[in-house]
Amino acid sequence: MVPILKKAWSEVLHPLLQRPNRLQVAALCYRGQGMEKQVLLITSRGTGRWILPKGWPMKDLGAGEAAMQEAWEEAGVSKGNLCEKAVGTYTYDKALDSGWSIVIDAMVFSIEVEALEDEFPEAHERRRTWVSPSEAANMVEEPGLQSILRQF
Repeated sequence: MVPILKKAWSEVLHPLLQRPNRLQVAALCYRGQGMEKQVLLITSRGTGRWILPKGWPMKDLGAGEAAMQEAWEEAGVSKGNLCEKAVGTYTYDKALDSGWSIVIDAMVFSIEVEALEDEFPEAHERRRTWVSPSEAANMVEEPGLQSILRQF
């Protein structure tokens, strides 16, 4: 009887009760070309781990434009060339203040940085650094993001 219940849970009930993943947009900010290419990482506010600027979609902005807005607010990117087509998507668990976590699918948009400001909305809450894509892949925790960075 137990195998039947396990099968019913895994194949019928669990999929029906599972919530869909939430969507965020992320900015893969870079400068340079070829072997000189560097990407911009920032620290998260909570744990201080290295991440890309990212956030929730915004009502009056397309996904890429929202990623550009996050790049400004979280990293100080004031001017850049946005690629409107996502370079990839990765999944991660986002911890909530309540102690629960939710699954996020983050769409990643590349932005070639033209201007970076020292004063921006979250300047006093984050650190930022320029590193090679392969070094960035070693600094972030999410396997899907590591893969995107290694291919970049």
